[in-house]
Amino acid sequence: MERALKQKQRRSPYRVQVRKTALDLALIWAVIGIFLILAVSAVYFAASILMPITLAIVVGLILGVAADRLGALGIPPMATAVILSSLFALMLFFIANTLATPLVDLAGEAPAMAEHTIERVRPFLERFRWLHVTATTFRSGPVTPEALIEHTGTVLSTLATRVTPALLQGLIFFGALVFFLGSRLALRRALIVAFNDRARRLAAIRIINAIEQALGFYFATATLLYAMVGVLMTVIAWGGGLQMPGLWGLFAFLSSFLPYLGITLMTLALAIAGLLTHDGLMQALAPALAFFVVHAVMENLVTPAVMGRRLEINPFTVFVAIVFWTWMWGAIGAVLAVPLSLIAMTIAGEVMPRGPAQPKLPG
Repeated sequence: MERALKQKQRRSPYRVQVRKTALDLALIWAVIGIFLILAVSAVYFAASILMPITLAIVVGLILGVAADRLGALGIPPMATAVILSSLFALMLFFIANTLATPLVDLAGEAPAMAEHTIERVRPFLERFRWLHVTATTFRSGPVTPEALIEHTGTVLSTLATRVTPALLQGLIFFGALVFFLGSRLALRRALIVAFNDRARRLAAIRIINAIEQALGFYFATATLLYAMVGVLMTVIAWGGGLQMPGLWGLFAFLSSFLPYLGITLMTLALAIAGLLTHDGLMQALAPALAFFVVHAVMENLVTPAVMGRRLEINPFTVFVAIVFWTWMWGAIGAVLAVPLSLIAMTIAGEVMPRGPAQPKLPG
């Protein structure tokens, strides 16, 4: 009887609530803030290891659909991993080989191009007297053509010191990609089994499937749309009289995967190339303006219409993510900003309860 009474007391729905003071809340938030600072610091200082591994996981999730298709044909997981990793490496090699020769030629002609661009832009800037731009403004300082030639050796030595870490990170990336694709199903099974009850296991399965589908659909659709941008850029470059229009199309395709930053760099590069090619100002800036309009229409009208609201990400969130991950991991961080935001958005959408639609409040 006494034992039953104790069990009834344990099952009592009434619980004692301890009211937290302002000091308790401040202590809780202080602990959370310290944890976040330590976590961000760890991610920043371990970038050389975490960056290629994170990139490999994201690429592996994107290739998950292709891995499932090959697995359905009876190909072993490790063989599937080797095939997909090799195809990805060949694609990167093709892009690098295509860009290598033009970039080397561009680096050799950079001082002459800089001097020619300055001579073209200077008369236009001299019209604004409050800028105090004269013929001697660009003849002194660290950005003159002579200074660029003088510091070429320093720049090349700096790049050379970064080659070895980049190669090491490349090896880490491809190794992690192969092993992640090869053991993807085992890792997935272990993650699901790690939860105790059935509801959490089903939630884990739903979240993993949603992440793979979102990433696969997003990048497959983005690749097709950005390929259209590349084709249109090739036509614009050819019609605008720019050299190597196919290369401009490839640059437009690759830069489109960097929101905001890619279109900015491409527009500036097209403006400079136009100034170097044509004498008239409007004719020189026409290719840059045409690309900007095409990219703006594609990003603001075509892409949302094709992808729908299911994969719509807040532009401010994307901008903050790009700034944060670029600060953390450089160019690779800028590439990973959108996939990581998409993963976080997918997890939040699956975890947060979907309640009834709330009425739209005024204001």
